[in-house]
Amino acid sequence: MTDYVFPPSPQPVVPVKGTAGAFPVRRIWCVGQNYAAHAREMGSNPERSEPFFFSKPGDAVVPQGGLLPFPVSTSDLHHEVELVAAIGRPGHDITEEEALSHIYGYAVGFDMTRRDLQAVAKKAGRPWSLAKGFDQSCPISPIVPVSACGHPATGAITLTVNGELRQKGDLSDLIWSVAEIISCLSRFVSLEPGDLIMTGTPSGVGPVRRGDVMHGVCAGVGELNVTYTG
Repeated sequence: MTDYVFPPSPQPVVPVKGTAGAFPVRRIWCVGQNYAAHAREMGSNPERSEPFFFSKPGDAVVPQGGLLPFPVSTSDLHHEVELVAAIGRPGHDITEEEALSHIYGYAVGFDMTRRDLQAVAKKAGRPWSLAKGFDQSCPISPIVPVSACGHPATGAITLTVNGELRQKGDLSDLIWSVAEIISCLSRFVSLEPGDLIMTGTPSGVGPVRRGDVMHGVCAGVGELNVTYTG
């Protein structure tokens, strides 16, 4: 038995829809600008160059959303709704043909972003870690096993703020498919059970303020609600 010098932190988990089980979270990988319209609104060229990735710590997850305190050190918090692929089988240098077999299930998540900190980091050529990987920056719905939802490749993905539609896209609009994302990422890191991959957000990202209520939906996968308290 390991003699820890202090008690280890609890294992981050996400509920699995329709079961009493929980998905233990290992790492969170995110794909940047994977919808053409979003790439344009962020000032980038949406041509199909190789995808780029950034990460969030596993304990950034907020299972099932709910009431959250407004993040510290930002005056420009933005919402980004995304399809999330939950990895259930390990692999390295995975082919596109095999990629989907490594997925346990899917969820809908919010890649919350301190946009003001991201802008400063971009201008200075620095990492985005403090803009993307802050506490509670990854609310996520219960994971739906592939056995229940298949592998969604089409379907609406939307986000409203206080009932107003902000983001609307379709999974078919992804520049890089889920299989291509997994194959590419696995050339750089070994994927393991417990990894979550956020696959990109459609256009319409924008600010969230104290008291705002966000509602995200991904057809065939689930929905997620988050309210930021004052």
